[in-house]
Order: sequence, then structure tokens, then C-alpha cells
Amino acid sequence: MDKQEYSPDSSSSSKPPKRTESISSTASTAIFDKPPKVYRPATECVHIQSGVKDNYNASSIPIYQSATFKQSSVSEMGEYDYSRSGNPTRTHLETHLAKLMNAKSAFAISSGMGAMDVITRLVKSGEHIVAGDDIYGGTNRLLSFLEKHNNISVSHVDTTNPDRVIASVTPKTTMVLLETPTNPLIKIADIEAISAGVHAVNPSALVVVDNTMMSPYLQKPLNHGADIVYHSGTKYLSGHHDLMAGVIGVKNELLGEKIYFIINATGCGLAPFDCFLLLRGIKTLSVRIERQQQSAMKIAEYLEAHGFKVRYPGLRSHPQYDIHARLATGPGAVLSFETGSIEKSEKVVESTRLWSISVSFGCVNSLISMPCQMSHASIPAHIRQERELPEDLIRLCIGIEDVDDLLEDLEAALIAAALI
Repeated sequence: MDKQEYSPDSSSSSKPPKRTESISSTASTAIFDKPPKVYRPATECVHIQSGVKDNYNASSIPIYQSATFKQSSVSEMGEYDYSRSGNPTRTHLETHLAKLMNAKSAFAISSGMGAMDVITRLVKSGEHIVAGDDIYGGTNRLLSFLEKHNNISVSHVDTTNPDRVIASVTPKTTMVLLETPTNPLIKIADIEAISAGVHAVNPSALVVVDNTMMSPYLQKPLNHGADIVYHSGTKYLSGHHDLMAGVIGVKNELLGEKIYFIINATGCGLAPFDCFLLLRGIKTLSVRIERQQQSAMKIAEYLEAHGFKVRYPGLRSHPQYDIHARLATGPGAVLSFETGSIEKSEKVVESTRLWSISVSFGCVNSLISMPCQMSHASIPAHIRQERELPEDLIRLCIGIEDVDDLLEDLEAALIAAALI
């Protein structure tokens, strides 16, 4: 067996079939006896067809809680040898995720920011990244680190304007990083127009989309021209905020080899038990999101009817409503609104009882926060001002509670803040 390790700069597209320490491979290489039938999205979330061998046909995917795997000889290595390089439970998860994202290969990482770190390792010193001007605080922190320590230049642009994004691409641009919808201003980027324009200007540039806000149930960026998609699996994919996870999906085999090499080399693959939890969460993804976005629409309409500036792609007043409707099958369950006063926004947030004050989103219980003081506090105040991020902005992440209870609780908080 050839034990030459894969180099991330290699142009070879060969992909060995094993998931071992001594040889590189992508994780989603399961073989089916016949092509699996394609079902509707809700059914696809539930049914796992990984093709990974299970001698006992367990109805729930087993947890292979093992760091190492025994081999039959020193010269004939089995499909797995060390869980950093590959684990059967992780393969079940990654194959399922690849199906849901319509990806060539998928990878499960220890956190969403871990996934972002893996992806940005594809960028070399002296190269260039184009990113949005409304991005998650953790992403902004990582990009700032790369600028300061890795000699990577970063341009922040308004991704709602494809022409502006494309105009920022240079021969040194390795990556264009999009969020859509963005967090927390809920801006929409036209993945199709941006991907086509970027690839026309610089065919080697990678279009990367953070799809956490939508999940693969509502939006599949790879279908719209993106090269890489990633999620914080901690959020909608898990749905219960009981694990940390990141997910990466790629459009072709070579990208998969490069991503796998980094994951195997750095040891950031998701642990078996967390893979099991994430698989379990994905099974209920469709029912959770359908309930959550139905409630989100009612709450958004309620706030808009009371005169608040509401940012939610399900509202026809959203400036990119038509673009989002073309890219996604639903508006999701995160919205934000402004009160006009930081003090009154704080009063609203602290007066709620059902809404938990917390960062993050995507879980079964509803969350409320002020991004500028919480999830985006790591972005310096002057930069937040430059990017027109309102300090009074409140973000609502709707759960699966009865929407009337959520509305009553929110209304009481708005009354307490003298806003209605």
C-alpha cells in the first residue's frame, strides 16, 4: 500500500478508499449496492443511507467510542486505524451531511469556528480574502488575526451588491467569504451572481458560504455556484445546544482532499459521541425549522405592525426579499429589529421571561440578545459604526414554543420599556 501522504498543494485527484492515519482520504466514500432514491427534504433529513457496514443492522447509528482500530496485519490496514483520521460514526454523519448539502464530500469538525479555521488554511501568506461588512464576530476575529499574523489581506465589502464584491477581486484573491443571511443585519447575498462573477474574474478564487442561518434544509449554496459551504453545527443542525460542531461541504474531489489533509493533520475532527448527537439532531431538522420559521413570521409581522424597523427575509419589506426567495425555500427563524434607544433595548431584553438572554441561535428554545454587546462585541466600536451596525439592535432567535406565549412575553417586555 502506498503510504505517501497527500500534499495540500498537489494537483492529483486520486482518492484512496481508506480512512487511516497513514493515507489520506475524504470521509464520504461509502459505496451503495444501488443508487439511493432521492426523497423530499424532510424525508432526507431522517433517513440515513451511508453504506457503512453494520453487522447488526442497528436502527440507531452506533457510537464507535474508540481511539484506535485493530488491524489484521502490519501490511494490510483496515478501513480505519485511528479516530483522528476517521471513525465509522463520523463517516455515517459526514455521508449524511454530504447528501443534505449536495456536496461531493462533507466533513465534521469540532466547532463552527474550527471549520472556518480549516477553510482559511487554504489561503497562503501574501494572498487576499474578500469578506462581507456584516459578519459574525468570531469570523471577524479570525480574519483580523490572519491579517496581523499571516500576512493575508482582507477587504470588507457590502455583499448585497454583487458588482462591489466582484470589483474587489484581484489576481491575489484566493477566497470570497459570504454569509447569507448575514448575522445580525440579515442582509442577503446573491450567491449565484457573485459566484459567476468571481469565477469569471479569477477562476481560481473560491467562493465560500456560511450557511448556518439557513441550514441545508432551506438553502444549498453549492447548487448556486459556491465552491465550499460551512455551518456551525452547534445551531440548527444540532438544534438543542448540547454540543459544539462545525460542518464543511465541498463541490469537488480535489477540494475534499485538501480539506481532509488539514483536518487529519491538525486533529480537529468531531468526536464519535458528538457525531452521534449531531446525527440525532439532524433527524428533527425539518420539523424544528418549519415550526420556528412559521412563528418567526408572525413575530416579524407583529413588530413591523407596531412601527419597528424589522430585518427578516420573510417580510416583503426586506430589500432583498426576491433574491432570498430565489435562493432559499424559506426565510428561517432569526430576525432583528431596532428600538431607537440602547437603554430601551436593554430593558426589553432584560424584561423577557421566556426568551433566554444568550448568544447563538438555532436551538429549540427562543433566545434574545443585543449583538453589539454580546456576539459582536469583539468588533471594535468604531468598526461597528463604520459598518452601520446599530448599537440598539435586538436579535431574536425563535424556538419551538407556542408562538402566542412568545408574543405575549415579548409584548410585556416592550410595554415595560415604554416602546408600545
